[in-house]
Amino acid sequence: MKYRSLLCLFLAMASGPSFGAEPAPANGPPAGNPREIPADLRAAVGKLEMPGVKINLDEWCVDVDSRVSLREGLLELIACVKDTKEHESIIAIEAKPSHVHTALLLLGAKPGSPASQQPIDDEMTDFRFIPPSGSPVDVFLVIPAPEGKQVELPISDFIKAADDQDASVEPAAEDQRARFPTHTFLFAGSTLVGEGDGPRHYLCDTEGNVISISTFGDELLCLPGFHEQANDALMWQVDGARLPEIDGKVILRLRPSDGKKPPSPEAGRTKGEKPAEK
Repeated sequence: MKYRSLLCLFLAMASGPSFGAEPAPANGPPAGNPREIPADLRAAVGKLEMPGVKINLDEWCVDVDSRVSLREGLLELIACVKDTKEHESIIAIEAKPSHVHTALLLLGAKPGSPASQQPIDDEMTDFRFIPPSGSPVDVFLVIPAPEGKQVELPISDFIKAADDQDASVEPAAEDQRARFPTHTFLFAGSTLVGEGDGPRHYLCDTEGNVISISTFGDELLCLPGFHEQANDALMWQVDGARLPEIDGKVILRLRPSDGKKPPSPEAGRTKGEKPAEK
């Protein structure tokens, strides 16, 4: 099934009757036994052609083929598109972000919008901060484990405070370093851009900012608030102890969440504060 046919499938799922007596809840599998996925739903999802993306109905998540791109260093991103920003991202995905977006829609996730700023005067010298929005999505990495098995771990297990953020921690007490406070992000949904009556394109497909820690304004998934990109504002770095080697295969797992809005990772800190709202 081609990508342009996905909208038809999504509308069919939303209508409910073609896949059973009850439609799928927004943040979980169909009503009743979570493993009792209607056969026609399985068949329809199995025909989708989205390279590098798998809709895992049994786990009610989206699995994205990825490779490790960074095992040490400061972070602006969790995930980027292959051949874009691997120098500041834990993993690079081997798929189009627009396909990942579609897969999340099919599991009931609701997109919002990335952070933005709007001018509040004619001279465009003063701006109002517009926070990002979107339904919560839990982010995991599925990595190789002993005996050929795989293990699912929250993305927060692979992120720690930057060295200059926790100077009180001695090297021998590295395991006490502040951990990233959440593995839940907002489904901002990037944005469509284009001029005139011509076709529009999904900005994240070209810019590569799939899951962000810093604010870019075009990301697929992001954190609440606004987070500076300046080097002296970067607060988090990779914890690569459990990651495979560079270019090693992993799975990025995205699961629509019924949890609360994720906390800001900058709570109680001084760097990277969002601009005051006006």
